[in-house]
Amino acid sequence: MKRKLSLVLTMIMIISSFTSFANEDMKLSSKSAILIDANSGTILYEKNSHEKLPPASVTKIMSMLLTMEALSEGRIKLDDQVTISENASSMGGSQLFLEPGEVKTVDQLLKGIAVASANDGCVAMAEYIYGSEEAFVKKMNEKAQELGMKDTHFVNTNGLPVEDHYTSAYDISLMSKELIKYKDIHKYLKIWMDEIVVGKKQKKIGLVNTNKLVRFYKGANGIKTGFTNEARFCLSASATRDDLTLIAVVLGAPSSKERFSEASSLLNYGFANYETVKIYDQGQVVKKVKLEKADPENIELTCEQPLYYLNKKGDKKDFKQKIVIDENFKFPIKKGQKIGEVQIYKDKKIIMKSNLVSNKEVKKAGYLKMLNKVLDSILK
Repeated sequence: MKRKLSLVLTMIMIISSFTSFANEDMKLSSKSAILIDANSGTILYEKNSHEKLPPASVTKIMSMLLTMEALSEGRIKLDDQVTISENASSMGGSQLFLEPGEVKTVDQLLKGIAVASANDGCVAMAEYIYGSEEAFVKKMNEKAQELGMKDTHFVNTNGLPVEDHYTSAYDISLMSKELIKYKDIHKYLKIWMDEIVVGKKQKKIGLVNTNKLVRFYKGANGIKTGFTNEARFCLSASATRDDLTLIAVVLGAPSSKERFSEASSLLNYGFANYETVKIYDQGQVVKKVKLEKADPENIELTCEQPLYYLNKKGDKKDFKQKIVIDENFKFPIKKGQKIGEVQIYKDKKIIMKSNLVSNKEVKKAGYLKMLNKVLDSILK
């Protein structure tokens, strides 16, 4: 009995070891692929991840990112009315069949872009936010540089075939990571089926998400598909289980079935082999500090971005943290102003960090308050 049990355990260990090795040495049919941890950006798997390739409608991730940025900054609102131009309505391909002069809200257009990959909606949003598609594309390229996307050059907002329009799996993972930081985008990315009223005749059309994983993969919450004859089948897919969020990108898959299958395999590998440890939530108080010349003098520093530590299952969670406070700030301190950093170390190297910000406005203490403090000190 003991021998049988020992043999069974040995076989389990061998199979487990083989599975882990097989996953790390996956043979994907896609031209390029990458799997990253969305919180830290750590690369868990890659294949030709910096190869410059046409991304088709995966381009729209950047268009949605700039839209969410404009919304968060208050430059536009979801209920803003957008008039559809002749240019926007002429896009063709995946579309909402918008007509020139028709009016749609930002909310409706964003839904059309996220769910139905609407080329006309994409151009309409670009023109509304920056005045023209050309100006929007310029901002797309500027944002790409800001995010460190060195393999990328955009020529249009929607990914329709055009010369000199390219990116890489690695760069797509960067802009995907940035997009899903906006919590409100997920209510669009996770829609499976919906409908919208379009045209002068107010015709109701159905919307079905082009990303099948949001319906059939556990924890899937985005992001975007793409297809052209040149680009073949592309996908940036995100999923969350427990506190672990992963992003899998595949470019140039031979078929739609294979892009979903290979993205699923990448995600499965990540969830099977990694876990994440929550260190600080966004907005969590990390440190309380006393500033002698401040009013109030006791302030709380909170984490600007959530901090999660990525750990391979079975490994020790041997990270350390260090809090660095900036002593050179000037009063008044604004709410949300950076006061320092929390740094996470492993093997004496910084593996992640987040700004520490003030959770309230802090003014310089007035003359009377400072005088009272001096008197109190003398009396004590």
